[in-house]
Amino acid sequence: MSSIRFSKYHGTGNDFVIVDNRNRVFDSDNNDFVMHICHRRFGVGADGFMLLESSDKGAFAMRYYNSDGRESTMCGNGGRCLVAFARQLGLVKDGELVEFEAIDGLHHAVCMGDIISLKMVDVKGIEELDGGFYLDTGSPHFVRYVDDLQGTDVYKEGSKLRYSNMFGDGGANINFVRYNKAGHISLRTYERGVEDETWSCGTGTVASVLTSYYRFGGPLIWDADVKGGKLKVSFTPAGRGLFTDIRLDGPAKFVFEGTLDNFLKQQDGI
Repeated sequence: MSSIRFSKYHGTGNDFVIVDNRNRVFDSDNNDFVMHICHRRFGVGADGFMLLESSDKGAFAMRYYNSDGRESTMCGNGGRCLVAFARQLGLVKDGELVEFEAIDGLHHAVCMGDIISLKMVDVKGIEELDGGFYLDTGSPHFVRYVDDLQGTDVYKEGSKLRYSNMFGDGGANINFVRYNKAGHISLRTYERGVEDETWSCGTGTVASVLTSYYRFGGPLIWDADVKGGKLKVSFTPAGRGLFTDIRLDGPAKFVFEGTLDNFLKQQDGI
């Protein structure tokens, strides 16, 4: 593998290494290499890794990998960061609607300075399950409400639920939510594939907002406080537990760029 340029972005503390792979310069099947890139001591360090690739359905395609090296489902913050990266490449202009392909279908996005507005997939139902709520927002999520959000042991409780038999072999991401008032929640998320709490989760924020509306009602635009900042979710109800026109808005910020120079071969095994 020759030298490859990468950029690092974060969306409210959810951080990603991104590579322009339109010319297929990166071996997308090398899961060990992806894992090393994401490792916070041996690599660049990130919650996830993304490839921007060519698409015959949109302006570009998104391939997303968790930090365990495995290709995964949709990542909302990752999608917003990829759009910001595409703007860096000249593929996107501020204020113009762009359409790109992801594993869960086509997404629309708009850049407005640091704020990226991303249209998510429709939600086709919410299941009440074992004291919480299960739904798919492009990735599977379980939402549980707590009174003491800061006192919740997200790693311990999240890992226990993530590996429970409720969600099958693939598991689910686990969100702990405090309902503050109509239109405002706070949440913390344990992400599968990262196997730890992340500072933010885009699809988890969408899941938590929609579940809060499902439970309590309220406005159609909600603010969400996450460990790494603030996100906004808007939507259109389409029936009990059904939602369309879902948008996730928030910052996507460039951190730094560098070069991958075969460092996998230069590191000892983890």
